[in-house]
Amino acid sequence: MNPNELLFFSVFISVITGVLLLDLGVFDRKNHIVAFRESLIMTIVWVSVSLAFYVLMIFHGDWIHMGGKGSLEEIHQLISKYGHPINIDGLDYRSAMSVYNNNLALEFLTGYLIEKALSVDNIFVMVMVFYAFHVEPRYYRRVLFWGILAAIVLRFIFIFSASAILLRFEWVLYIFGILLVYTGIRMFITRNKEEKIEVKTHPVVKFASKHFPVYPIFVRHHFFIRKDGKLYLTPLFIVLMVIEFSDLIFAVDSIPAIFSVTMDPYMVFFSNVFAILGLRALFFMVVNVIDLFRYLKTGLSFLMVFIGVKMLVGHWLKEAGFTTAHSLYIILFILGVSILASIFFPEKKPSVLRMKRLQKSEGKK
Repeated sequence: MNPNELLFFSVFISVITGVLLLDLGVFDRKNHIVAFRESLIMTIVWVSVSLAFYVLMIFHGDWIHMGGKGSLEEIHQLISKYGHPINIDGLDYRSAMSVYNNNLALEFLTGYLIEKALSVDNIFVMVMVFYAFHVEPRYYRRVLFWGILAAIVLRFIFIFSASAILLRFEWVLYIFGILLVYTGIRMFITRNKEEKIEVKTHPVVKFASKHFPVYPIFVRHHFFIRKDGKLYLTPLFIVLMVIEFSDLIFAVDSIPAIFSVTMDPYMVFFSNVFAILGLRALFFMVVNVIDLFRYLKTGLSFLMVFIGVKMLVGHWLKEAGFTTAHSLYIILFILGVSILASIFFPEKKPSVLRMKRLQKSEGKK
């Protein structure tokens, strides 16, 4: 990191940390079931904050690498280093900076959209984890908060490590491309398969049971409990571990997908963080409208294949004039078609997850 990058990154992390501490200390003091209306409001808030950052990038994207005091030569160097699909030859400094900032903002928005879309699939896994472990809904919010915090740290390590590798060994990008195409095809083939989570045989559960003392029952919202002078992990902490494990696997697909849009690790990280911060609110919203996403996996499978192919033939696409905006339009089209298809051709019978949610709510009456 150069001094400008370090300053911008430090301010960004400080703001995000402050928001999370505010959430933990003020909004998350009481365990409660998050209703659809509350989750919708919070989703709108996080999307608005993300769009505000997008606007900031349009006008001041140069703050990240150049601290607002760059030069034409520095802009050329950044375009060359990170492979931005723009050409500023013949432009004066102000015009070149405008082109650079607009592209940077589009890269952020496209990466954010990819991460947001793919995270919906991850939400289905989280729902299944909570149901499989019989976690009370009022504790979902607490588990997801700490899960999100850990996910941000892991994404930082993953993204900047991957960026360092890609900048030195560009051919690794083709491996990512093949991985995404394979994942997309596999997702399409298994799109109608009901996934199950076997608690006793889950690798995280087996690992934790073997290496740590685990208390046999839930103890309200606590992750740890001390009994007879011995510290135990509670089942709720095991749930948190399983969710983190699932997110780590999910990141193997989602992070390379964003590298297909931009090689700038800061844009990849920022788009990831904003998508993750809104994940908890999106989780509670999706749980309430889970049957509206019948064709989501189909859409995501096409999205993964498109991104993978783009990685494999990115050099030729760039020469053909394929820009970040083109990627954004195609991604919006794929997601739009899958959502509209889900709305106009809804599933006639409730999904397994929907049935479990209904059974759980009926049992409380």
